[in-house]
Amino acid sequence: MAFEFHKDKDTYIKWQYENAKNYVIPFIEKTLPLSKGMRVMEIGCAEGGVLKAFTDRGCFGFGVELQESRLKIAEKVFEKELQEGNAKLMSKNIYDMDLQSDIDEKFDLIILKDVIEHIHDQDRFLEYIRDFLKPNAHIFFGFPPWKMPFGGHQQLVNGKLLSKLPYYHLLPMPLYKLLLKLGGESEAKIEGMVEIKETGISIERFERLSKKNNYSIPLKQFYLINPIYKYKFNLKPRNQLSFLSAIPYFRNYWTSCVYYLIRKEG
Repeated sequence: MAFEFHKDKDTYIKWQYENAKNYVIPFIEKTLPLSKGMRVMEIGCAEGGVLKAFTDRGCFGFGVELQESRLKIAEKVFEKELQEGNAKLMSKNIYDMDLQSDIDEKFDLIILKDVIEHIHDQDRFLEYIRDFLKPNAHIFFGFPPWKMPFGGHQQLVNGKLLSKLPYYHLLPMPLYKLLLKLGGESEAKIEGMVEIKETGISIERFERLSKKNNYSIPLKQFYLINPIYKYKFNLKPRNQLSFLSAIPYFRNYWTSCVYYLIRKEG
């Protein structure tokens, strides 16, 4: 069954905030120190927990979220910042945004936390998003490699067994859909899980597309135990073993999360 903390929005927001404050921001600041007034956009900001950690550091926060119901909650989280003009929230597909009317100034940093693995045509996206960045600006990505034990986001299904069963998202598509159906999942849930299977991304693909679209990779970190698991499961975050991180393809199966900071070049 889907874990209860996905439904408890207050707890979910708190965990996302703490994870960003204690892990995401320190990672970014190894290369890019935050400063007051720095313009930060988060794509897929959900209820705003991650972005709030940046506005609390004095950054201007611009959150984009496709689901209006989630953005309504974010409006309460950012009530003070919105009143003071230190934040802006928008419910829109990122591909439908107008640089002239929706954005008055480009960004120093863009955040995608557990989002890139849900985006169709990631090659196009990485090219498209360059226009939102100032020269030499950065993008942070945090995502689970597709082939890791729960890279298919199985925790989102309703069935108790299937929500805890690793690796079955790697089955061929017909068998994957059949297993979900036999597990009692609804057609809508199966459709959503299939979409995740279609957009999942590997470490190698991410790095290849980043370089293709003229980004450098000044910083990356692979995790054996994802930092967010500290809050969700009371597990201590652990970096992936260096020799496993160095083995292409194989590393995807045992790395629960990767953090990247990439820089716009050219």
